[in-house]
Amino acid sequence: VGHNHNVTAVGNREGLIAGVPVYKQVPGNLNGVDIITLYLGAINQKDYYDDILNLKPKRIIFNPGAENHELEELARKNGIETLEACTILMVNQGHI
Repeated sequence: VGHNHNVTAVGNREGLIAGVPVYKQVPGNLNGVDIITLYLGAINQKDYYDDILNLKPKRIIFNPGAENHELEELARKNGIETLEACTILMVNQGHI
């Protein structure tokens, strides 16, 4: 948000984080998604598998605690790069 990135937040409950609304479902109007960064644990990601893969992001980042080898394998089979890393550190270091 603070680095001029467009952010859409989706989680297992609605709310507001740093002025960004959190939706329980992936909005249907998302196009051209570059990166999906996951903070939900693997068990909570299952409901989002189809949405994540259908968005066809270039990369999925699994933050610490969100590692999910099943989803990583599905992503790779769909031509999506995966990375286990800390998104905040990557943004602050200019890697995103």
